[in-house]
Amino acid sequence: MTRHAGFVAASICVFGLCGCMVGPKYKPPTPPAPPAFKEALPDGITQETWSPGNPADQTNRGRWWKIFNDPQLDDLEDQLNVNNQNLLVVEARLRQARAAIRYNRAAQFPTIVIAPGLGEERYSANTPYFNKALVNNGTGIFTFPLEFSYEADLWGRIRRSVNSAKEEAQATAGDLETARLSLHAELARDYFEVRSSDLQKALLDQTVEAYDRAEKLTEARYRGGASPRAEVEQAKTQLASAKAQDTDIAELRGNYEHAIAVLIGKAPEEFSLAAQMQYELRTPNVPIGVATTLLQRRPDVASAERHVAQANNQIGIAKSAYYPTVTIGASAGFEGTSVKNWFTWPSRLWAVGPNISETIFDGGRRRAV
Repeated sequence: MTRHAGFVAASICVFGLCGCMVGPKYKPPTPPAPPAFKEALPDGITQETWSPGNPADQTNRGRWWKIFNDPQLDDLEDQLNVNNQNLLVVEARLRQARAAIRYNRAAQFPTIVIAPGLGEERYSANTPYFNKALVNNGTGIFTFPLEFSYEADLWGRIRRSVNSAKEEAQATAGDLETARLSLHAELARDYFEVRSSDLQKALLDQTVEAYDRAEKLTEARYRGGASPRAEVEQAKTQLASAKAQDTDIAELRGNYEHAIAVLIGKAPEEFSLAAQMQYELRTPNVPIGVATTLLQRRPDVASAERHVAQANNQIGIAKSAYYPTVTIGASAGFEGTSVKNWFTWPSRLWAVGPNISETIFDGGRRRAV
């Protein structure tokens, strides 16, 4: 009992060492700031009023497109949230990144495995270097082991893996917001291009009608001897040019309509927007200084910083490979030759002890990592 108590005490000491972390400590990057700006500052702004940015990438942006007061645009934007394939891919990556946190965090807990087995075994009488007197007609093997395994995180590898997974999930969340903002903005841009094409098409249709009347009038004047042939050719050229522009704007509108269909997850053949020859866009008032505010809210900037933090943890994980790995293992259970003596006290078995492994030579692999 004294020997076992000493062994347990030694194991507790090993667990007590689980507080060291190798590798660099992460510090957010501090980009150099110029002492002064060469451009002229607005009235009332001085060099002393500049201050560090306040990141606000977690701000809830809501349905920002509703400021345009267009119900049809609102409906299309809502469809994008549900059906856009690129957005669904990034959302799946975020779920994957969050699952990676749980996966790496599981290594902070012991692993317990149970593996009962039933079998029958007979040694061959012709086994080399085997005493044939021990040969029998077979022996039952009934095992019920319970195995315990735990890796002591002496150098912080597991903790850094968890932190790295957390930062990757935060960066992926930023990527999701970036994709969502980009896709919604692209849809709004394409929608307004369609409406702009409608207005241009209406204007070109009127222009074609006017040039067609002018061409007929010029042709009649030529036949009556009141106009030269050059004016007739000029009128035909103007009419042909207006028709070509009319055709081009119709084709351009179709391209934007197809782009909207893809953004909302539909085939171009399944989607169409009715033309609106009269459309008034109510543009929102943009306050002064909004550019600075938007810069602080950009999720792609926050995502890039989180990737830097993740890379910092990866360095610590790589450096921990230089140090030995300590695993505490234990197993206990019962082993018998039949069902009758399987779970009896003499059939008990157990084993406990640490295992230490260290790589002596790997051809520079750890340094390369």
